[in-house]
Amino acid sequence: MELISQHAKKIMEGCKERARDAGLRFQDQSLEYIVTNRDLLQLSPKIMIPTLYDYWVQDVEVLKGQGRYELYPNNPYETVINTRPAISFYNDNNPDWLNVMIFYHVIGHIDFFQNNLFFRHTWGYDFAGRALSDKRLIAKLRSEKGRWVDYIIEFSRAVDNLVGYFDVLASLTKTRATGSAALLDFYFDIFLQRDGQGTVTHYVREIERYNQMLRDNPEDGQLLFLETVKRSYAEFESLYEKHHREKKPTESIDLLQFLMEHSKFLNKEENRWMLTVMEVMRSTSLYFQPQIRTKILNEGWASYWHEKLFLSDDRIGGHEVDYAIVNARVTSMPRVGLNPYALGMRLFDYLEDKASKGKISFDYLMLQDKHERDHYDSGAGKGREFIFAVRENYADSMFINSFIDQDFVDLHRLFVVGKRLNKEKMTWQYYVKSRKAEDYKEMVTDSLYHPPSIKVNVDESSTLILNHVFEGKPLVREYIEATMLGLEYLWGGKVCLYTSEPVPVKPQTQQPSLGPAVKQEKPKQEISWKRFRYTMSEKKLFRELIDVHG
Repeated sequence: MELISQHAKKIMEGCKERARDAGLRFQDQSLEYIVTNRDLLQLSPKIMIPTLYDYWVQDVEVLKGQGRYELYPNNPYETVINTRPAISFYNDNNPDWLNVMIFYHVIGHIDFFQNNLFFRHTWGYDFAGRALSDKRLIAKLRSEKGRWVDYIIEFSRAVDNLVGYFDVLASLTKTRATGSAALLDFYFDIFLQRDGQGTVTHYVREIERYNQMLRDNPEDGQLLFLETVKRSYAEFESLYEKHHREKKPTESIDLLQFLMEHSKFLNKEENRWMLTVMEVMRSTSLYFQPQIRTKILNEGWASYWHEKLFLSDDRIGGHEVDYAIVNARVTSMPRVGLNPYALGMRLFDYLEDKASKGKISFDYLMLQDKHERDHYDSGAGKGREFIFAVRENYADSMFINSFIDQDFVDLHRLFVVGKRLNKEKMTWQYYVKSRKAEDYKEMVTDSLYHPPSIKVNVDESSTLILNHVFEGKPLVREYIEATMLGLEYLWGGKVCLYTSEPVPVKPQTQQPSLGPAVKQEKPKQEISWKRFRYTMSEKKLFRELIDVHG
């Protein structure tokens, strides 16, 4: 692995100038390295962070990757990591014209990392340097504690998807809320939403009253609004003071943080080194959370810009066909499956066109006539401005649920695929199951990262209580035992998990058959959900039914 040549660096700096002229914003400094495909096999298990801590699972993944590469050689184009300065890796045999395309793609990623609000806890964060420090620390602990370090890493990584990522984002603004801002947060977020207090209508009216007071009194609208609140609710200030005095140490969303703060076992003098390892696992997970949650947006944004900027670059003359071949491999929309590059790029193109024509407006949404909708153009010209706002404020779930509509699905002839078995030929047949936007949106949403929500508490007997907030999807049962075994060790006592699991309901009537040759796709089986309690005590797992709730 070595830095790119001065010739290639000059090309990169030229790409940066053109990207800034187009409106992208990013830090000046960046590091670019040349790597071989073999190097990438070594880096991939470390999520492309060369300085990440060593762990035995990474060695296993390297061996698996080498085996796959022997059977299916491939030539990855680039990888970029979000650190300060940004670091990117490039294949060692790329021609100049291909590097121009790849540099634009990387610059799109860097712009996204440094401007999307879901990454704000990483802004100004030299993760590569922090990872190197963590790696040295863990290596030192291994020399002293041996294999126990790997046990703590394993137990921590089993639940590192439960870190309080959104709590960290919220803390970046809440810690700055003082004075009237803190009172307003308490009024709208807690006071008006007390159990049995007020209604949704009242809450909405209070928001509108607050906004109207700000419009009428731009300079002191907040203070005037709070005065009316204090006059209306004599208990408001006393409840606010009580809220800030109260501390509930047994409530937390972040399981790792809870264990680090409240486990008597971990806080024994001889075990405090474990807290250091757990904090490394937690901070690493928090760093990668936004990348997992913005895959479609991030890749779509980078693909959008490598296409826009590459085709207008005078340095690629004569390589348009070569570019088209490479770009088609990256951004072609598959008929079966999902390509985040393709979907994200097409959504940005679609939104830019809609915003330019004024189609993201109430007037357009109220149109019922298809001909009028197809030819609507108010001349708003806000397309580029709108997609920059989307880049700044959205994550994948918001992006998909807000902007995939029937017009987009029809434009790109998208559909949801079903599968059934042809018993005569013993082959699977794929067919168009639905062309509705809602079904396509549901398919994409189901593919997104969505870790379970676990509430943590402790009962009177010092048992760690994990309450899985049911959201329609069960936990994966095969991982429960190993995960709870690790939690019992870290907690130093009994652990209970409450979760919901499906139980099939026998159908009342049999579905009609289409014939002997073709087996129909099985309809969704009706299920009921039952509440179970898993208890891990002295390394033994017990499961029992406790309730039926649907």
